[in-house]
Amino acid sequence: MLEVAFRRDFPGLSLDVAFRAPVGVTALFGPSGCGKTTTINAIAGLMRPDAGRIALDGRVLFGDGIDLPPQARRIGYVFQDARLFPHMTVAANLRYPSRWRRGAARDFDRIVEMLALGPLLKRRPATLSGGERQRTAIGRALLSDPALLVMDEPLAALDEARKAEIMPWLERLRDEIRLPILYVSHSVPEVLRLATTVVLMQRGRVCHAGPLAGILADAALAPQLGAREAGALIRGRVEATEPDGMIRVATAAGPILLPGPLPAGRELRLRILAHEVILSRAVPSGLSALNVLPVTVARIDGGLVQLVAGDERMLAQITPRSVKALELRPGTACHAIVKSVSVLPG
Repeated sequence: MLEVAFRRDFPGLSLDVAFRAPVGVTALFGPSGCGKTTTINAIAGLMRPDAGRIALDGRVLFGDGIDLPPQARRIGYVFQDARLFPHMTVAANLRYPSRWRRGAARDFDRIVEMLALGPLLKRRPATLSGGERQRTAIGRALLSDPALLVMDEPLAALDEARKAEIMPWLERLRDEIRLPILYVSHSVPEVLRLATTVVLMQRGRVCHAGPLAGILADAALAPQLGAREAGALIRGRVEATEPDGMIRVATAAGPILLPGPLPAGRELRLRILAHEVILSRAVPSGLSALNVLPVTVARIDGGLVQLVAGDERMLAQITPRSVKALELRPGTACHAIVKSVSVLPG
């Protein structure tokens, strides 16, 4: 667990940041200039706060009279540009941070396999694609034996094809490396695909920090990620394949049918956007929509209706006229007709 609480005043920006980052990907999200990169630089020891405390797994990095230098903080840093040594091969770049560390050879083989760097080991950075350079930079950061991995918009300098190339490796990193990962981004698709926790920032302040699914399903917070991003992010498991080829997915919101094929037992992340949900007070019939979930209204914020579906939260985007016509208010029981469900990679 990373615990952060510090202040730093700059001309034109007063940074006052506090949040916690557990194992998994914590995305620092907000517009350019809101203090995201400055925040991770303070955590990494590249910028000194005026006051506060930063601790990693209970070990104080800054505060209480302590200010550890960057090399003593055990933080692997991946920059926007890979910053590889151009005169070294990929293998030499990877080995550089671990050349005196016991067990480094064993870790080297594991990281090379995980990031599929084997075919690149004898090449130099100038001969690599952007995605290959970033994979090498991630491998080098992991071989420094970090307790925390920091990534400052690692896909920002890549074109769409290279982003698509490296994204599966970032997902594998999230799922297999049991570390807190701080991921700076202002890209909503990246956050949706990678993050488990989100820290929303505006003008040097943390507006909210918490699980991604909770933010997406919150009528007040979801619009900060984008006007059309509000909705539910639900985890499910494939139960069975129906006779017609549809798969039945068990979720905490209720069973959901999706086009197959997918194997039984497969874990899925399902995305249900608010504008893909219709509400009905009565049990609907005669519909082409396959997924109808019993829900209860929790909150109404304009045309965004926050719903409780089993143990999950959802949003429906309807007009204020519809809210009035359906006589919706907190506690109202109704049915959510889900027009479409997308399956997120990872």
